[in-house]
Amino acid sequence: MATSPPQQVDHHSLPPPVAEEPESLLSSLVFDLSQHVQMAMENMLKMINEIDQNSLGVMEEVEKCKESALERKKSLEEEKEKFQKAAYTVLDMLNSRE
Repeated sequence: MATSPPQQVDHHSLPPPVAEEPESLLSSLVFDLSQHVQMAMENMLKMINEIDQNSLGVMEEVEKCKESALERKKSLEEEKEKFQKAAYTVLDMLNSRE
């Protein structure tokens, strides 16, 4: 197989590369950036709404637990009073025998 010598490219005969105007390039860049920022902000808004919904559920659950704990505390205090009264009654009975 015969090899042909490399062809010389005449750079003067090629058309110059099409250069975008700097304003057009900058405008395109700013537009792309603003699109990305807008998408990011929309995603953040979705996340914020999701967080708000979740935090509302958590706050409701915390409130229920508080109420339950207060009811349990009240019940335990009432039981404590009953046992104390019973214990004092027993002590009084033992003291009166002597």
